Amino acid sequence: MTTSHTSPLHGDPEHEARPVAAAPPVDTGVALRPTGFRGSLPWGLVRAVRPRQWVKNVLVLAAPLAAGRIFDPDVLRATLVALVLFCLVSGGIYLVNDVIDAEEDRRHPRKRFRPIAAGIVPRSLALALAAVLFAGAVTTAALLTRPELAWVLGVYVVLQLSYCLWLKQQPVIDLAIVASGFLLRTVAGGVAAGIAISQWFLLVAAFGSLFMVAGKRYSELVVIGDAAATRKTLREYSASYLRFVWSMSAGVTVTVYSLWAFEMGESRDGVPWSTISIAPFVLGLLRHAVDLDRGAAGAPEEVVLKDKVLLTFGCLWLLTMGLGVFLG
Repeated sequence: MTTSHTSPLHGDPEHEARPVAAAPPVDTGVALRPTGFRGSLPWGLVRAVRPRQWVKNVLVLAAPLAAGRIFDPDVLRATLVALVLFCLVSGGIYLVNDVIDAEEDRRHPRKRFRPIAAGIVPRSLALALAAVLFAGAVTTAALLTRPELAWVLGVYVVLQLSYCLWLKQQPVIDLAIVASGFLLRTVAGGVAAGIAISQWFLLVAAFGSLFMVAGKRYSELVVIGDAAATRKTLREYSASYLRFVWSMSAGVTVTVYSLWAFEMGESRDGVPWSTISIAPFVLGLLRHAVDLDRGAAGAPEEVVLKDKVLLTFGCLWLLTMGLGVFLG
């Protein structure tokens, strides 16, 4: 997500440290190219595909985990292949997105340091590498797993490229497209391993994804305040509308998950672990809502890793849900 204007909370010249005796520097909007290895092309390419954001691709494991078959060797192999391939195609999407937004990124206080905006990685090379990643991932999926995974990856690439080129400017549709990226990740693992995906799983994944995306938009709106009018992806939304979307999504997610958990019933040991898992699941959503409401929620993967309490709820949920699935 990019913006051509500086947020009032970032990049204010009055809050930047300057030498006392020197004249205030003139911000040209272009980042100085780092020296040494950090300014080299190989390191720039690594940064450009944003490996820090690949953590969201662990959602590929969701369907095999929910089916209790993640430890089946064939299922695990196919799922790990899908995980790697999603890392490749998402890296390609980041390359294309940064090429398209390079000019705007150069005027942003932080995004101007991205390798393409900073001139470390040439645009032509970034686009060529993205094409190789897309073609390689789809071909590998068809050869090493199932053709259905190739279709999932292809749909993901088409939707995300459409988002980069045009759909990010369309209210509501942009929320759906970003949420679909999370949903397709959750579907990919099941498709790659040939696991039938239940309607409950799809509903939880779909509305859970919408909750995260709408919540992130709301958090951004809270942070930048009046400057939202200058951001193409935010100026069509009000805070009350985004609160409605992520509140509704959270409600549907909790309802559907609870119905699935009650349907699972007691485990072989007589303990209703699936039902118990509702508690940490709901508490995790409520904890995340605290971060959203105060504007402290950035990328979902960063929030989970930084909020220790939320991470604890997540581990408790994973433990109880896992016991319910594997002992069910």
